[in-house]
Amino acid sequence: MLNFMRELVVILLWFFFLLQIQHCSAMLNPMDFLALQAIRKSLEDMPGSRYFSSWDFTSDPCNFAGVYCEGERVVALNLGDPRAGAPGLSGRIHPSIGKLTALAEFTVVPGRIMGALPATMSQLKNLRFLAVSRNFIFHEIPALGELRKLRTLDLSYNQLSGGIPWSLGKLPQLTNLILCHNRLSGSIPPFVSRSLTRLDLKHNELSGPIGPYSLPPSLNYLSLSWNRFSGRVDRVLPRLNRLHYLDLSLNRFSGPIPGCIFGFPINNLQLERNQFSGPVQPRTSVTIPIVDLSHNMLYGPISPLFATVQNLYLNNNRFTGSVPRVFVDRLLAGSIRLLYLQHNYLTGMPIKPRSSIPMSSSLCLMYNCMVPPVQSPCPISAGSMKTRPTSECSEWKG
Repeated sequence: MLNFMRELVVILLWFFFLLQIQHCSAMLNPMDFLALQAIRKSLEDMPGSRYFSSWDFTSDPCNFAGVYCEGERVVALNLGDPRAGAPGLSGRIHPSIGKLTALAEFTVVPGRIMGALPATMSQLKNLRFLAVSRNFIFHEIPALGELRKLRTLDLSYNQLSGGIPWSLGKLPQLTNLILCHNRLSGSIPPFVSRSLTRLDLKHNELSGPIGPYSLPPSLNYLSLSWNRFSGRVDRVLPRLNRLHYLDLSLNRFSGPIPGCIFGFPINNLQLERNQFSGPVQPRTSVTIPIVDLSHNMLYGPISPLFATVQNLYLNNNRFTGSVPRVFVDRLLAGSIRLLYLQHNYLTGMPIKPRSSIPMSSSLCLMYNCMVPPVQSPCPISAGSMKTRPTSECSEWKG
């Protein structure tokens, strides 16, 4: 009986030993554990946030808010309460983030995180999704060219400066690059990724021309507005026939607007406030709901193929001749919601003075080479002069 009890005790001890080994094997990698501790020490909850309340390092870090593990490694780290309007975090991102080498996703909610992005982020070779937007990150974008699996990079609404690293353009799997609302300068790199669908660089200080093969034809969304880009785009845009959104406004682009882009599946076309010149000649009826070509140097007659646009801004150009009859028909039918033609050199519009324009539609003809045939409200920016001086009309030949 005594021998039996001894054997039973040995078996039980061996069983508990195996359980302990299994428990230890499921514990977090020590390097990841120390990295999370360092990250926690460098960040604080903003007033009203309780994100870090679950970060008790006497328990399993894989149960912390925003920490996701596979086996003994951290594979996703989402810092901050993701609920809309929730307070974010303050502090800095600790360089120990680079020790989480199994990390595939790293995000930070909007808050008051400052300082530079750690250069150690280049060690996150498995990273596919990186989003640190709407904080106060400054300095330059670190070298991320080694992150060959990266698909989404969102560093928007920060205070980043310097240029866009040329290595970002070489990331083979990059799908979304969102760097808008920063202080980035210089030219943009050519992008090799054939899966890049979204490129958002608006509201920066970027400059220079866009190379004819710098942007891949896979793009669906392209916004370069509020920068200092220059040069022609008539060799760039024809290749981008998958675009659904195009905004090149408030730059210094010049040369002709290629007619083929008006046949692209675009929902919103913003080319205003540049230096585009020449006649505008769509190839087919334009079905884009919003087309803004205002504040350029476009000239020649207005194409009747634009009459199918719901909101058309052609103001502040050098268009001449009479407005095609089809515009009148569609305007009176309520098919055109907005037609801005002010500040051009137009000489007529075949509409009767007593015609009733629907309340849902807007027409502005101020400051052309004619007396507006109908009275209709215009934006304040159109000014108070109804007609352009005769001397200007006789001098301008288009």
